[in-house]
Amino acid sequence: MEQVWFSAALWLVLALVATMLSIWFRISTALSEIVVGTVAQLIIGALIGTEVLGAKSAWVSFLAGTGAIVLTFLAGAELDPGIFRTKWKEAMGVGLAGFLGPFLGAAAVAHYVLKWSIPSSWLAGVALSTTSVAVVYAVMLEFGLNRTDFGKGILAACFVNDLGTVIALGLIFAPFTTRTLIFVGASVVVFAALPFVTPWFFRKYGGRVSELETKYILFLLFGMGGLAAWAGSEAVLPAYIIGMVLAGTVGKDHILVRRLRTLTFGLLTPFYFIRAGSLVSVPALIAMPLAFLALFAAKMACKMVPLVPTVRAFNHEGHQGLYYSLMMSTGLTFGTISALFGLNHRIISDAQYSYLVATVIASAVIPTAIANAWFMPKHLLPKTEPAVRSTSTLLEDAGRGAKD
Repeated sequence: MEQVWFSAALWLVLALVATMLSIWFRISTALSEIVVGTVAQLIIGALIGTEVLGAKSAWVSFLAGTGAIVLTFLAGAELDPGIFRTKWKEAMGVGLAGFLGPFLGAAAVAHYVLKWSIPSSWLAGVALSTTSVAVVYAVMLEFGLNRTDFGKGILAACFVNDLGTVIALGLIFAPFTTRTLIFVGASVVVFAALPFVTPWFFRKYGGRVSELETKYILFLLFGMGGLAAWAGSEAVLPAYIIGMVLAGTVGKDHILVRRLRTLTFGLLTPFYFIRAGSLVSVPALIAMPLAFLALFAAKMACKMVPLVPTVRAFNHEGHQGLYYSLMMSTGLTFGTISALFGLNHRIISDAQYSYLVATVIASAVIPTAIANAWFMPKHLLPKTEPAVRSTSTLLEDAGRGAKD
């Protein structure tokens, strides 16, 4: 048991290092955690052994998965229903452009340039079509853009983009069985009931030291996530939709959101982002860098080419439009999930998995770094707060003055 405690201490040291780097270099904490995970796995693996970090151990996988689920839920809860209703055309237009371009383009490059099989190529298209809700939401939150119409519009477009990814993965690869029908039926019932049951339940039993609200939300996320996994889907999908349907309840309870953020960013997401970085096989990339470069170029080109004019069509010009397009070009959560789905079902090989995961992580790091360094729409940042804040400062005041 002592090995688990020492390993946990190592992970949290890496999280502290990543946080300090994010403060010193004025970058997103999520971005620094990904880079730290990649470098740590490379150095620790060379000096001691890859098993020391234990990125594939059950307890690390559970904490990382929980971080992805809760972070995705919070991102869904940030989707203001009013903004989605008023910006549905923008969300649909930008989201579909962000999905279709790389879905078709990356699949074509994988098949015709890299000579992958047809199933492997379609899996590559699915994995690289995503926009990372986890990365976008973490960046929006850290810079305060999640409280602006601009940031909420990006999150709404992310939802449409990733919904297309999930549907494509299901239609092409996931089996349609009795379990699928049970999952869909249960989801419809739960999602329809939550907006009515949750406010009543919180009013009657909430507001106590026992943190009933947090336990209730985690129960929903774990329960629906387990049902999704049992049916052959992914746990983050119901988490996102639960967040959306509870946006009017949980999203407006700033004290509850603050507590969930403390749990998520203080403990869970470091495991998710650091683990995502640690999964990159640097030796595999060095052995065949052209595959990685081809896939990364395909993803970025096929994202930006349709996104830039589409975003500009909705009156996001200049740096604001480029920032919007670059954030929509990020990938991580559903990309790594799709790649892992392909590996587990033997649709792709171990080497193909490494190329895809490396491409997905690069698409989380490089567009985010470029967007924040050169195209940040500073005129949209909250005027009473610093443009860049540490996660600890963010969590101190997340519940104050957040009225839209």
